[in-house]
Amino acid sequence: MTFTPVEIIDATVWTCMPDGLRRPEVNDWSRANAAGRPIDCFLEGPCFDTAGNLYVVDIPHGRIFRVNPDAQWSLVAEYDGEPNGLALHPDGRLFVADCKRGLVAIDPHTGEVTDVLARRNAEGFKGLNDLTFTRSGDLYFTDQGQTGLHDPTGRVFRLRADGRLDVVIANGPSPNGLVLSPDENVLFVAMTRDNAIWRVPLLPDGSIAKVGRFCALYGTGGPDGLAMDEAGNLFIAHVSLGAVFVVNRDGEITHRFRSPEGRATTNIAFGGPNRQRAFVTESASGSILTFDWPTPGIALPGNRQ
Repeated sequence: MTFTPVEIIDATVWTCMPDGLRRPEVNDWSRANAAGRPIDCFLEGPCFDTAGNLYVVDIPHGRIFRVNPDAQWSLVAEYDGEPNGLALHPDGRLFVADCKRGLVAIDPHTGEVTDVLARRNAEGFKGLNDLTFTRSGDLYFTDQGQTGLHDPTGRVFRLRADGRLDVVIANGPSPNGLVLSPDENVLFVAMTRDNAIWRVPLLPDGSIAKVGRFCALYGTGGPDGLAMDEAGNLFIAHVSLGAVFVVNRDGEITHRFRSPEGRATTNIAFGGPNRQRAFVTESASGSILTFDWPTPGIALPGNRQ
């Protein structure tokens, strides 16, 4: 048996949340996720617009920030919620997977927050986590909550462009980040507490079949945010190992980009010239890390030039 040698590379810090924006507070989120410690920020959900601005969420404080290409921070919205994943709709709105409120949309110009989908069949979600649009306008999103191997009831939903809502996966042990293959025929889902990436083939009639474990990882946490390049390489931000792993089409790890800050590497997005620079949230330190990659990241529907 042979294995692809793993190239280990250090990422660098692009910017950190300014001290004036940090809020060291104890709240419901810190009590549930940080043993009640004061948390000044916890960044996730990086997402670029067509002008090259990077948007990130601050989960415990219900804030959305814009970081311009010069690494200057500004507050876009603050509301009663726990925003996690971000995706840019083709009409320019930011769609948010909010653990507390469900699916919401934010006008990045005014900061207005609109509820899109708070419940399904009069039942609340477990706790939404991440989301991604297809080129046709369908939206896939994960409903993670507190699920895990002890309770594999996490779900992946598809909200079609015509408003229909489908359950794609109903037995996920902590479904988290997700990304489509370049041809949009396969959905990859990070199952954090399974420490694995699931591969979900999408059939022409909208159904799925032969879902499998694409690759397995390790650690006290697990895979969190995902990204994909145009060659079909998968990028996995691992929430407890302080690393982004690059996995080829065969499920083999080829590169490991190490965090120079904390170990809570949670999400990843491609931006910069020709989308050949990766931007990674290191949530615990409030940092945004970066590294270069030779192949462009896929052009997501909302930020196509």
